Amino acid sequence: MSLETYQKEVAHLGESPGIKDHDHDMIHDLSRRLDALWRYDQYIANAEGYESVQAFWKKVKEQEQGNVAELKKLLSEHIRLGDF
Repeated sequence: MSLETYQKEVAHLGESPGIKDHDHDMIHDLSRRLDALWRYDQYIANAEGYESVQAFWKKVKEQEQGNVAELKKLLSEHIRLGDF
């Protein structure tokens, strides 16, 4: 792809953002964290027989559950205040 073609393809990205950047960032990050959280049970199962590896994935899963809960609470607060 030529530089000119690429520039035409991206010339208008971001002109209609729909929501504030920080709200988009929270939603995007929540989605990324939910995807990771969805995989941790499989990672734990894949590490069967390796207690230290399973313990790591269980700890990471628990931390991510806290992060997801915090982001959901923050998003809810922004929506409740009409700042979304």
